[in-house]
Amino acid sequence: MNPSTSTPLFATCDLCDAHEADTSGRFRVLPPGLRDFGAVARFCGPVFTLRCPEDNSRVREAVNTPGQGRVLVVDGGGSVRRALVGGNLALAAARNGWAGIVVDGAVRDVAELRAAGIGIRALALMPLRTEKRGEGQQDLAVQIQGVPVRPGDWLYADEDGTVIADRSLL
Repeated sequence: MNPSTSTPLFATCDLCDAHEADTSGRFRVLPPGLRDFGAVARFCGPVFTLRCPEDNSRVREAVNTPGQGRVLVVDGGGSVRRALVGGNLALAAARNGWAGIVVDGAVRDVAELRAAGIGIRALALMPLRTEKRGEGQQDLAVQIQGVPVRPGDWLYADEDGTVIADRSLL
């Protein structure tokens, strides 16, 4: 463990090296493109998934529940027309014990995202907020930039990238 945080020490490069022969699909690498918008560059945890293109109603619900060290993975369909996470939701996630948030879409309030103190990855910044229609699904298999991510998978993110495994690797 890192003595200054509760985040285990790992390197995604080392995880990739250790699993480079895995052709089973149990170890997956997200393609480049997710940018770091949070205060924590290295985070990991079991995955909780949402699918909610351009409506963050379900994101708000999720971050206001106990995160228990999980990583919220939001399938926004790659849309960057509306921000699915902003400063208030990031702060709620940090307050409720989420390890991080990964958004296949846009976020906003970059200064507030960093101040929230958790890991946040997304495709882009967009100052427009979403409409609140109460739409979206949770706890289902999603695709992040074409890579399958399932509830209960483990996500590992650091400065070099993001990887997904079907179990804890640490």
